[in-house]
Amino acid sequence: MANASTYDRVTGALERYKSLTMQTLMAYLPSREPKRYLYDLVPSYPQRSGKGFRPGLCISTCGAFGGDAELALNSAVAIEIFHNAFLIHDDVEDGSEYRRGKATLHVEHGIPIAVNVGDAMNVLSLRPLMENIGLLGPELTWVVFTEIEHMVRQSVEGQAMELGWVRDNVCDLAEEDYLRMTLKKTCWYTCIHPCRIGALIATGGAVDADRFNRFGYYMGAAFQIQDDILNLTGDRRKYGKEIGGDIREGKRTLILIHLLGRCTEGEKDRLRRFLATPRPQRQEKDVRWVYRLLAKYDCIESARRSAYQLAGAALREFHVAYRGLPDSEDKRFIENIIFYMIERKI
Repeated sequence: MANASTYDRVTGALERYKSLTMQTLMAYLPSREPKRYLYDLVPSYPQRSGKGFRPGLCISTCGAFGGDAELALNSAVAIEIFHNAFLIHDDVEDGSEYRRGKATLHVEHGIPIAVNVGDAMNVLSLRPLMENIGLLGPELTWVVFTEIEHMVRQSVEGQAMELGWVRDNVCDLAEEDYLRMTLKKTCWYTCIHPCRIGALIATGGAVDADRFNRFGYYMGAAFQIQDDILNLTGDRRKYGKEIGGDIREGKRTLILIHLLGRCTEGEKDRLRRFLATPRPQRQEKDVRWVYRLLAKYDCIESARRSAYQLAGAALREFHVAYRGLPDSEDKRFIENIIFYMIERKI
């Protein structure tokens, strides 16, 4: 577990990595027209209070393997732009009202404009990857590009699984289904690929990037479960999104899957009907009833225990993925961020 001083060090390091990333990211954003309906809106999500996990892992892994952080910045920026494009589209798909403490882009500017801004960000993320040619050379640039392609494809496949479960009101899922969806939707682009790309850049493509897969999977799954917990229990002033949104959206979190597997048949029938109801028609009294069921069957705490088990597995895999490397600030950051991810309140 991370103590207060470790938590502060991780927070400080994340701020440094994010600052480096944002300086480079902003330099890539066009200043031409149309500004009001497009380019003035592109920085909206990146400039909000995001934590910068993904670029932080990319830059720090590059540093831990002896590379120059400057060489990883373009790739870190591309990952961060893709991430924020995902968030814009995800908010539209989920009908979310808040993101990082402010109104979501589609609430503030309408769905068509928000979707187009997300599309634009997907296109803009390609430019820093193209600029890698002058820094990394064509062969390594192509390696990084293939990593990004796999990252994006896995993410949209995972998103498709989650959206499909909600649309079809699938209620017979197991923990393994959730973890497979999370591997695709969260782990590849939050943890696995940022680490892989950072190490590939540092070593000129010589590292076996698969060494990060298990580490990134365990850490990313722990991260996602903590995010699901915060959605139900967090302080909205710190969390930045509507509390209980996952229940209103009917997301098949590990918490909900545990509930569906533990409640009585009568409770499960009522829960199915609630989940089959379109989000705008779901009533607060039913949301409160779901909360009571979650407490009755200890679903939130059981998910928290799963997150800690996954974090423990990630710590073991950290010593495999980063074995043989000298002690460094970057390496310590990566080790410390494992439990930071599941103890964070935002």
